[in-house]
Amino acid sequence: MGRIANLFAGLLTGAVFGAAVALLLTPSSGKQVRSNITGYVEQVEREVRLAAKEKRSELENQLAALRGEIVTE
Repeated sequence: MGRIANLFAGLLTGAVFGAAVALLLTPSSGKQVRSNITGYVEQVEREVRLAAKEKRSELENQLAALRGEIVTE
């Protein structure tokens, strides 16, 4: 189990280091990079919220079905 944890820790460290190097060496201005990152983070946040909402609805329907309740959508 420790080898797998070390692998993931190494991959995560490499990804963070690579992202930092890419940001430092990018030809865009700092303002543009920050704007791009902000836009990307907002997009990911919207997608995560939507996925969570859909999953919650799905789980609520499954729970209602297990309880024998009538499910309406």
